[in-house]
Amino acid sequence: MHQLKAYIKFLFSSQNQHGLHSPFVYDLVTNCFYDKKKYPEYTKIRNYKTELLTNQTEIEVTDFGAGSRIFKSNHRTVSKIAKVAGITSKKAKFLFRITQYLQLKNCLELGTSLGIASAAIASAEKARLITVEGCPETAKIARQHFEKFGLKNIDLKIGEFQHYLPDFINSEKLDLIYFDGNHQKAATLQYFEILLPTAHNDSVFIFDDIHLSEEMEEAWKEIKKHPKVQVTIDTFYLGLVFFRREQAKQDFTIRL
Repeated sequence: MHQLKAYIKFLFSSQNQHGLHSPFVYDLVTNCFYDKKKYPEYTKIRNYKTELLTNQTEIEVTDFGAGSRIFKSNHRTVSKIAKVAGITSKKAKFLFRITQYLQLKNCLELGTSLGIASAAIASAEKARLITVEGCPETAKIARQHFEKFGLKNIDLKIGEFQHYLPDFINSEKLDLIYFDGNHQKAATLQYFEILLPTAHNDSVFIFDDIHLSEEMEEAWKEIKKHPKVQVTIDTFYLGLVFFRREQAKQDFTIRL
């Protein structure tokens, strides 16, 4: 019910590319968000997801985040996880497009799951992706599929996020971070604050399911107000954060 109310509110406040007064956001929306080109990479992403949807292997899922609102048991088939909890094809295509359009190279994903979003990001021309998954069984399935689909530019790490976060802070700057591993306010804000030093002027942070619950909406509002955040774009399902110091601070609500 919360998501339905949030979506209705979103529809009344959202816009398309017309009337955008930021050249950067206008170009991004026009040439990336609304890009209708049929990229060959879409076929790989679709085939990757189809493989998962036909996989009847049952695994035991370890969940370190908010937990599932749908599954009653931790024993789940891969096909059911892909169908119910996996990223949608629309989201996956968008993640590929924005990684490709902005020529993002050093990418990090928190929350691999079965690797559909990972495959989408890593299918971009210059992308190198580190992805972290807390559940060993889910990660095992993802690794098998990365190998099957020749995604050699993905470095999959297994374990709780907190174990790896210091490594990212002390390494090179990141072009993209996709936050999709813990849909709770406190954890989302914690990861955001810890990973802020990894951002440079042209980095983008993407948060999944920003309207999933009241507390995720609260987290999104706090992120938007952060003094280092210059531009945000709310697409309802995804929230994008940019740090471009040359731009005035602005928040946009844009339909995908």
